[in-house]
Amino acid sequence: MSLFVMKFGGSSVGDTERMQRVAKRVAEKKEEGHGCVVVVSAMGDTTDDLIDTAKRLSDNLPAREMDMLMTTGEQISISLLSIAIQAIGHEAVSFTGWQAGFETEANHGSARITNIRPDRVLKALEDGKIVIVAGFQGMSEDGEITTLGRGGSDTTAVALAAAIQADACEIYTDVDGIYSTDPRIVKCARKLPSISYDEMLELANLGAAVLHPRAVEYAKHNSVRLIVRSSFNYNEGTVVEEESSMEQGVVVSGIAYDKNVARISILGVSDVPGVLAGLFGALAAERVDVDIIVQSGSQGGTADFSFTVNGSEVERALQVIESTRGKVPYRELTSETELVKVSIVGAGMVSHPGVAAEMFRVISDQGVSIKMVSTSEIKVSCVIEGEKVKDIIAALHTAYNLDAQEQAFVGGPQDRR
Repeated sequence: MSLFVMKFGGSSVGDTERMQRVAKRVAEKKEEGHGCVVVVSAMGDTTDDLIDTAKRLSDNLPAREMDMLMTTGEQISISLLSIAIQAIGHEAVSFTGWQAGFETEANHGSARITNIRPDRVLKALEDGKIVIVAGFQGMSEDGEITTLGRGGSDTTAVALAAAIQADACEIYTDVDGIYSTDPRIVKCARKLPSISYDEMLELANLGAAVLHPRAVEYAKHNSVRLIVRSSFNYNEGTVVEEESSMEQGVVVSGIAYDKNVARISILGVSDVPGVLAGLFGALAAERVDVDIIVQSGSQGGTADFSFTVNGSEVERALQVIESTRGKVPYRELTSETELVKVSIVGAGMVSHPGVAAEMFRVISDQGVSIKMVSTSEIKVSCVIEGEKVKDIIAALHTAYNLDAQEQAFVGGPQDRR
């Protein structure tokens, strides 16, 4: 018997009608002869509503109590889905994260999974039951309820698939696969039949919201076969696996964007050993995530640094930097907000010159200046002002023939990235 983990997000179980649709979908998988483990998120906006309620009670929300509160959303979902499945004639049993064997760090709000003991899940499967597991949650070694942070339900599903050696982990969403770019911006964006773990990880990190990076990383490390598909239709989804079956010659697989980017510049920093360590160490200690970092050439014993952060963290980052001025003196501190990071991703970049040059040309043709650039073997990211981001994404999509599959982009000899 093949074994599937099926994960459904909050929009898929947002009301009783959608809950019944999911129950029918799971029952059909069971009737095909498969073992089924279902991971679900809280219904619709339940988690946001719970947070809003807590905020009306206090401006200082204790992390432990917030974990206790937020895990109730998933517990409502799993019990209701179990009831819906049993109502159509199938045996089902629901488990919280800790009942399913998820052991985590003690870090409330963003705990990481340390171990999974899926004994109760496997026993229920042996008994022929459909197993429903709450995503996003676990329990620490000292018995405290924890949550896994952003993307927690995706990570729950992938980790459970690895632990029980499932044949595949299907992630059901409100889109029917991974697209070459956001189809809301580019109407001719095409669904990818498959994509490699590395490409998907880059896209997820760069702003594509279909899968969370933690889940993709876990799948890659444990060789879990991921399938992204819609919970609202039966279309074939996108397979995420070690080696993509994308057609030969495709250089760029997808285009991602992040519309919430800020750039911070620190000018006139003393160019001595340990400056960067002190500066970015302080930011890391305050859990400020830093993305692209650029240092200008040293002149007169000083250097200029620029780096990007999420737009929501810019004020906190500025406060941290100002607090270090006694140890890391600088001449001036500036920031820019409402920037956008546009990225192209593709495993084919490694062997094709001119890919970055083509991206720069497309952006230049739109009359937009590039503020920062970051590259890896399979991606190029540019930070730009956001007014023309839709036009740029559409132009890039055309330039790399993502909306014209019959030919592949060939770059010039001047650029090896």
